[in-house]
Amino acid sequence: MNYNKQPISLEEQISRLQSKGLIIDDEEQAKEYLGNIGYYRLRAYTYPFQENEDSEADHRFIRKDIRFSDLMDLYRFDRRLRLLLFNAIEKAEVAIRTRIVQAYADTTKDSHWFIRSSYFNQEPATDKTGGSTTKYALLQQEISKAVDKSKEDCIKHYRSKYDTPVFPPSWTTFEVLSLGTLSRLYSLVLESPTKTKIAKDLGLPKALFLENWLRAITECRNYCAHHVRIWNKRFLTNVLLPYNTTRPFLSKTAARQLRTNKIFAVLCCLKYISDLISPGSHIREHLIELINGGGRLLNLKDMGFPPDWRTLDVWKERK
Repeated sequence: MNYNKQPISLEEQISRLQSKGLIIDDEEQAKEYLGNIGYYRLRAYTYPFQENEDSEADHRFIRKDIRFSDLMDLYRFDRRLRLLLFNAIEKAEVAIRTRIVQAYADTTKDSHWFIRSSYFNQEPATDKTGGSTTKYALLQQEISKAVDKSKEDCIKHYRSKYDTPVFPPSWTTFEVLSLGTLSRLYSLVLESPTKTKIAKDLGLPKALFLENWLRAITECRNYCAHHVRIWNKRFLTNVLLPYNTTRPFLSKTAARQLRTNKIFAVLCCLKYISDLISPGSHIREHLIELINGGGRLLNLKDMGFPPDWRTLDVWKERK
């Protein structure tokens, strides 16, 4: 079947939205917004409120009272939520990276421990050509690529002065690794007291939980970086929620009741880490302010928030 839909003008976009039942009070303002946002980007925010199963309904709005301004409130909420997440993720990433570098430097007394295969799981994998390799080998390729493309002065200094090893020491190399690479590295490191200590330093009972949180936070970070809708998204990673942490997090009952593939579960993890690495952070206050300004269409249930979320241990107001 050939795709034969033709591009439509801003005026036609306005008309199409109105024909589906959207109320547009100011067409010129709506046209300006669409010119900056894009009709099909806005579609991610209109979709949950439209009839999408019945082809004859032609995606008409289910509710008759939805205005273009309501959709823009939701769009702005989502954008501001991504900014809040980005800020929290940056702090968590730096803190976790620092702990990994320091823990293995202390234990191994080796500046380049991360290039020693003996520290890593040699699980088989397939490369881009379909050839056999290991996840460790693919990780080394990722690290090499990150170092090669880096313009950081510390990398340039090392390469101008040293030939061997090819990589700078861990405390330099890790500064240019992406969160995704850091996550894969921690997952591939063999189980050891050092790996467990890093998790326990963050108040988590096992390395398994930190591995999972890093994957979930990386997924969230990638969505934010590419301006993907976050508000009602189902994440690929189901967050593991321990109830035996060393700091206030979630009760056993609360952990079992949460939807672990929604943004609230990730927010709980980031709030927990922030409380540890940055006591007095204002994630709770900023989140409440965002929610209060989220507009008529914002439904916290779509984000995985339980009705009593403010009373959960990790979200309780500290005095």
